[in-house]
Amino acid sequence: MGEVLALVEARLRTALGEPDARAAVTFLGTDRIEVLRFVDGDLVRYATLGMSAQPMADPTAALADPVKGPRAELVLTVRTGLADTDKVLRPLAVLASTPQVEGVIVAPGASLDVGEPLWPGASFTSVLVAGSGGLVEDLELDEPMDPVRFLPLLPMTSNEAAWKRVHGAQALEERWLARGTDLRDPLRRSVSLD
Repeated sequence: MGEVLALVEARLRTALGEPDARAAVTFLGTDRIEVLRFVDGDLVRYATLGMSAQPMADPTAALADPVKGPRAELVLTVRTGLADTDKVLRPLAVLASTPQVEGVIVAPGASLDVGEPLWPGASFTSVLVAGSGGLVEDLELDEPMDPVRFLPLLPMTSNEAAWKRVHGAQALEERWLARGTDLRDPLRRSVSLD
């Protein structure tokens, strides 16, 4: 477990530079989750570290495989100086512990909800999980382990989350793109959904 996390942290540092802050959260019955903060000009990126220590298990499987199965970490990017986004550390750790706590597999297209604003004043309580391979390249591990995927999180308003449940993740992403939505704006309002 420690070896995987050391490789994951090295990959994050290669892609994003040196973290300027880190925090650790441990929930009862789960492994420790860290959140690293990377500042890049007017952007701040938060990346989880610890979610990939164990593979995510299929909730219908009788036994969880301790080696094989999807592994992931979460990455959130927002503009700095517009909101107190550092308060997102605990909600991010909650999202990263979801596979251990709820036995779900976090994959692109999924919605994750924390039930409260991601940071003070945010109109987002949930995120859309986007596909990996962009900002941070997937990390290949020794066979038979699956690679670690670094999944971007896109904050969603409650209206966007409800619309996504009806129309799907791809339709919401297309709507954001068509409307020129700045998904990194921590103060943005819901995209027009009519």
